[in-house]
Amino acid sequence: MKLDKKLQAGTLVKRYKRFLADIRKENGELITIHCPNTGSMKNCQEPGSRVWYSDSENPKRKYACTWELVEVDGEHIVGINTGLANKLVHEAIAKDRIAELVGYETIRSEVPYGEQKSRIDFLLQGSTGDANALCFVEVKNVSLGLGDGLGTFPDAVTTRGQKHLQELLAMHEQGHRAVLLFCVQHSGIQRIAPADDIDPEYGRLLREVVAKGVEILAYAAEFDLQDSTIELHESLPVLLE
Repeated sequence: MKLDKKLQAGTLVKRYKRFLADIRKENGELITIHCPNTGSMKNCQEPGSRVWYSDSENPKRKYACTWELVEVDGEHIVGINTGLANKLVHEAIAKDRIAELVGYETIRSEVPYGEQKSRIDFLLQGSTGDANALCFVEVKNVSLGLGDGLGTFPDAVTTRGQKHLQELLAMHEQGHRAVLLFCVQHSGIQRIAPADDIDPEYGRLLREVVAKGVEILAYAAEFDLQDSTIELHESLPVLLE
């Protein structure tokens, strides 16, 4: 996926009020930009870090620029714009890059479902041999790297994420495919595990629903800073033991 605007580099001064960050542009100018991430951004908001942002060039926006990427540990690139996760997954499904989800005829986004009135990120329908087949896909963005190739989710307690696991299990029990897909926007992550130290209840529920038949996938993003592109390509293992 090519970003709408070319990436520009800068240095993080600080992130604050969840949705704002001050950065210093390469020309020395200090600007405030939008931070499109409501999570804790653990390990991804160290002052002095190299960052990349996009400029909407829209004079009507209070904060015209959006924080997109950050460099962590001096070598790895992390996508902090959680709004891109669903776009990356949609493109990957449509282009048959996710082997486990190949063959569906339609992709619908943000479809209401379940007793808890959630919205599924993607509802896939119609596959070879079964025109009525349904596959419910919930997407989670992974940006928390702990070193040695290990990434975990979530980076903060998520009651919403717990609810989504319960809804996926309900869909599976009704006879449909139910898939949790981790979109890994961190170039240093090679395997995924639940963050039991941060949200033990999420980890417990994740293992429970997988044991009962919910599928779990993880795919890593590849970043091209020169072309301002991000694409999902590589399947990663998910460790539940």
